[in-house]
Amino acid sequence: MTSARAVSLVARREFVTKVRTRSFLIGTAVIIAVLAGYVVLQSVLFDDQQRSVVGLSGQATQLADPLREKAKAFGIDLETRDVTTAGDAEQEVRDGSLDALVTGAPPELKMIVKGSGDEVLTTALNDVLRQQVLTAQLAEAGINPQEVAQSLANAKVDVTALEPVDPQQGQRLAIGLIVAALLYYSLLVYGTMVAQGVVEEKSSRVVEILLATVRPWQLLLGKVIGLGAVGLLQLLVISTVGLGLSSAFDVVDVGAVGGAALLTGVLWYLLGFFLYATVFAAAASLVSRQEELQSVLTPISMTIIVAFVAGINLMIGSPSGPTVTVLSMLPPFAPILMPGRMALGVAPAWQVLLAVALALLAIAAITWLGGKVYANAVLRTGARVKLREALKL
Repeated sequence: MTSARAVSLVARREFVTKVRTRSFLIGTAVIIAVLAGYVVLQSVLFDDQQRSVVGLSGQATQLADPLREKAKAFGIDLETRDVTTAGDAEQEVRDGSLDALVTGAPPELKMIVKGSGDEVLTTALNDVLRQQVLTAQLAEAGINPQEVAQSLANAKVDVTALEPVDPQQGQRLAIGLIVAALLYYSLLVYGTMVAQGVVEEKSSRVVEILLATVRPWQLLLGKVIGLGAVGLLQLLVISTVGLGLSSAFDVVDVGAVGGAALLTGVLWYLLGFFLYATVFAAAASLVSRQEELQSVLTPISMTIIVAFVAGINLMIGSPSGPTVTVLSMLPPFAPILMPGRMALGVAPAWQVLLAVALALLAIAAITWLGGKVYANAVLRTGARVKLREALKL
């Protein structure tokens, strides 16, 4: 049997076995449900933040049109309601049906809110009130208010931005964080799955039967490819559904940001999985029982956890700072940090290429070293094999 055939058979067995398990199906469904809930929640919160309902009572009803126009200029979708009884309207403010109640007549208006009130809405109402008072005083002085309003509209400050703000910065940050979280989950879960499979085969002596047919490196490579394909399948399903929901609820501009982020995530998942999965497998081959597995996996898992936690904080605070820039190019941290920086648009091409090159070199070195440890330790049962001994054999 050729090497390619042997690796293919092992990979196919791992892939088919894991994809058919209830844990994979239920886990994927749960993640999609959580993601869907998050997208819906963000959509509802965004709509609530951009929409306000104001009740107008008495002579304040004449402010409905100018107030809606002014609120629109501030980015608020304002709905006005004429109310007849102020007492009933105050109860609606308490219940949350109205964000505010405006009563009285210019220049003495009164706004009633439940708590501190919306500062933007208050500013919009103050602007409208000042405009109404100014218009009335100009009319009393015999000056045409429309001419004055036109002159004021033409008076604008010419603003020059030294560093223009990306209008999609918020979306890019959200996608970068989501991509980092998905990669963190995939690397940790499926890397651990590789390790558990190694220990299971070793403790049940199945590995002895398998190694009578295939070579250790073929078994290791097939296991890594098979489980990596399972993780990739789950990542693609979750990402595709997530982007579809985000587009449907108008949370993310999928065409401009989401598609590139998905391709970036796939690239770094493959690099990260091959980087970590071999290490997970080699570490697992040192022990013979599941109870001992956590002790050898903790250093590897902590590296991924630290990369994720530190990466999230650094990307939120300073995604282009020197610390996160350097870490994002180093192989242990690149699979989580670099895709997030790429989604934010702060990673130059040379940094991405350097990070990919370093990751490939690290994969080659770790594959050789991990394969040697795996081949030398996987058949040794009983007491835990020391790493030094595995490398000497």
